[in-house]
Amino acid sequence: MSESNAANTSEPVRLARSTLDAGDKDLRAVADHAFQVNGNTQEALRLAIALGVRLDGAGPGSGRTERLFDTLATVAAADLTAARVVEAHLDALSILEQAAESGSGIHVESGNGRTWGVFAAEGRGTRLEARQTESGWRLDGVKPWCSLDGALSHALVTAHTSETTRRLFAVDLRVPGITVSDGSWVARGLASLPSGPVDFRGVPAVPVGADGWYLDRPGFAWGGIGVAACWWGGAVGVARRVYREAGERTPDQVSLAHLGAIDMLLTASGQALAAAASAIDDGTATGTLGAVRAARVRGIVARTAEQVIERAGHALGPEPLAFDARHAQRVADLQLYIRQHHAERDEARLGALLLDGARGVSPW
Repeated sequence: MSESNAANTSEPVRLARSTLDAGDKDLRAVADHAFQVNGNTQEALRLAIALGVRLDGAGPGSGRTERLFDTLATVAAADLTAARVVEAHLDALSILEQAAESGSGIHVESGNGRTWGVFAAEGRGTRLEARQTESGWRLDGVKPWCSLDGALSHALVTAHTSETTRRLFAVDLRVPGITVSDGSWVARGLASLPSGPVDFRGVPAVPVGADGWYLDRPGFAWGGIGVAACWWGGAVGVARRVYREAGERTPDQVSLAHLGAIDMLLTASGQALAAAASAIDDGTATGTLGAVRAARVRGIVARTAEQVIERAGHALGPEPLAFDARHAQRVADLQLYIRQHHAERDEARLGALLLDGARGVSPW
């Protein structure tokens, strides 16, 4: 990739598409660092640690949520491996901060070079149990979809404390009793970020919040919107390839139509994310309202990403997928990343939320 191409891909991203201000000098540095990650896990972890320090106290709900989302989108537009690592690390730090502020659970040291993930997925045929012993809590069982399981130092992990209740625990991943399943990750997207199952056998854990706190807190919905900011940034990275191509030669009507359609998609999604950031900071994105907003924004952005990928393929043809390594990797990464949105299942959940929360009043 030429220097001009690299510069184009590592520009800052702003949700509101406003004029870049003085603070965007920091975003430019973030974009440059993220672009240099280029799929390298260790470099992504170094970026995550640095941003954790730089954004300390700037989690969702801090009054600077839009800046957080701008940062996540900027990282994602440059490199989606970096975004996947950074988002999980910052989300874990925010969760620990929320727990400390709520008075729920024991204080957990989060800094000093620790790298964090959040292992909260559930899967058929797997179950992680938490039991309290004389020497403290212990985890036993298998947890699926543990991203970067072999490279992180720590993780926040959900485990069952009863048949119907889960609780969040902080776990040092360097202790004995943890077995990572190697070789099961065959994905071409996010290839350096394996997300396989992890086996826990008598692993010590520290509770973070009470039973059910992790899912019930307002920040659960906010974290999901932060993931959507990464999807949006990844779509911006794909779209920039289309924009650059249109500027390098005289575009025909079809190319202009694709460019215009992509702009409408990205603008609408960016505005949805910016509005969500404002709602989070003004306290109106809580409870059912917060869950509805998160479901809407995630669905809007996921669909935008899918359509941007499709439009880019139609506009550019096969050449960049075959010969532009960064573009081809970005498309593969984004296709896998947005599958964290469960498509029609998440749309059905949104429909159920609307019926449950509207109480017979139309939501539109």
